[in-house]
Amino acid sequence: MHLHFLGICGTFMGSLAQLAKSAGHQVSGCDANVYPPMSTQLEKSGIELIQGFDPAQLQPAPDLIVVGNALSRGNPCVEYMLDQKLPFTSGPQWLGDNILKDRHVISIAGTHGKTSTTSMLAKILDYANYQTGYLIGGVPQDFGVSAKLGATAPDGKQYFVIEADEYDSAFFDKRSKFIHYHPDTFIINNIEFDHADIFSDLSDILKQFHHAVRTVPGEGNILIHADGDNISELLEMGCWSNTHQIGTKETIELDLTNKILNFKEETFKLESLPFYGIHNYQNALMAIYAAFLNGVHPKDSFAALQNFQGVKRRFEKIYEDSNITIIDDFAHHPTAIASTIAAAQDHFDGNILGIIELGSNTMSGGFHGTNLHKSANSLDGTFWLNLSGSEGEGHEFTSVNALLNNLKDTLDGFDVILIMSNKDSKKISEPLIELIKKK
Repeated sequence: MHLHFLGICGTFMGSLAQLAKSAGHQVSGCDANVYPPMSTQLEKSGIELIQGFDPAQLQPAPDLIVVGNALSRGNPCVEYMLDQKLPFTSGPQWLGDNILKDRHVISIAGTHGKTSTTSMLAKILDYANYQTGYLIGGVPQDFGVSAKLGATAPDGKQYFVIEADEYDSAFFDKRSKFIHYHPDTFIINNIEFDHADIFSDLSDILKQFHHAVRTVPGEGNILIHADGDNISELLEMGCWSNTHQIGTKETIELDLTNKILNFKEETFKLESLPFYGIHNYQNALMAIYAAFLNGVHPKDSFAALQNFQGVKRRFEKIYEDSNITIIDDFAHHPTAIASTIAAAQDHFDGNILGIIELGSNTMSGGFHGTNLHKSANSLDGTFWLNLSGSEGEGHEFTSVNALLNNLKDTLDGFDVILIMSNKDSKKISEPLIELIKKK
């Protein structure tokens, strides 16, 4: 079958295209900007890439068009597709119907920690020789690619670990992506208000999460943090599956005082893990217990995580010299920003400067109110990009050049620079590294 992907260079759509190629389909696709690293992954997979949305690419018509959620009415390919009544579907729908339906699915949802938890769990199951398939909204350093079809595990099941996003599926399907995945194990890391461009309030988000809860089998498992915000409200809406509160003596517990993980009578030392920060330890708890419910003992999971190499743009060290270290992180919500800062302060000595880009609609629209500024209060310095319309007002800037020009004279006062953005952070990091090298 010939599948053509509209908006193929997004992380989700590009990963999905690679899965389709691995499954034996003829795959092509287009995007407004065909760019690395996704374009490189796709080309290596033998997938034809087309720049732009000229409808001529749909002649002759593919067997099925897979439409990314970045596409909307008015797009030339979308209009041609509708006018010619060509068959189409959303990415999550195709994934659920064609890849996930016959597999043992473990999906990881939540406002924060999805990518890291999914990568940790994929690492654990790979270490246990489960031949697991996965789709991750980032590039795990352990695997080098964001998606893999997988094979049959020793127990006869075909496991698939997927990052389960609450963002909508397509312009014609406003349900959250994760509605299509029908997991056997459903991890809910946390729930907070985000994505103000598609959700009006927290109740809208809870409704989508509850739709997903309804799809988990009665014999399936739902994992939540014992102290998770808004989780109790979600479960009060109805739950028909086995529920596990992570962070308790009955499951697996994080003891920060003694810096250990407790599982029944066994303990594991946090200091032997190659990551840090409470949020990452909580992600590890989820991954370890989800693996346990699927047949992997925590001692083996912990051994796997001792060699976990992390995920690109999740607290990734991108530059270091004798004077300064630069960390790149995807944080773009007050809770995530505060957690990332806490991890940096716990790990590094010296002064830390934060460069925070307001890349999401929720951030730039002011929906987080004063919490956004408060999340960075503990930093030794903070530069905000795209915060206000007033160039150079305090440490608020509307362009990278203006930010770097102001930063030149203060660089020597910092030992660590923490870049936090959910957009292309290279536009900040690359000229910043050049500036540092020239000093």
